[in-house]
Amino acid sequence: MKFFYLFAILALTGCAFVQLSEAGAGVAQLSTGDVANCREVGEVSTQTKDKILISRGEEVVREELTILARNEAAGLGANAIVPIAQPVEGTQRFRAYFCE
Repeated sequence: MKFFYLFAILALTGCAFVQLSEAGAGVAQLSTGDVANCREVGEVSTQTKDKILISRGEEVVREELTILARNEAAGLGANAIVPIAQPVEGTQRFRAYFCE
């Protein structure tokens, strides 16, 4: 039984909980230099769990935050996002852009 609980915790901490929407798939993550000729359309703030009993892993959390930002940015009419800062405790902010 202890093995089952350990396996369940490890599975939860390593798996992404969010899915990229069809609209979000049309939004790319770029760098600041890549959006020099793009129009800023807004800012997106994302949040996910960084711990579920134990830390979930920096890469998993970062991936989820990016997916959430891409999904939200699509709703603003953006086709690109750029992180404003590094993730902190499961939150991160992005600028959303429309690039032609």
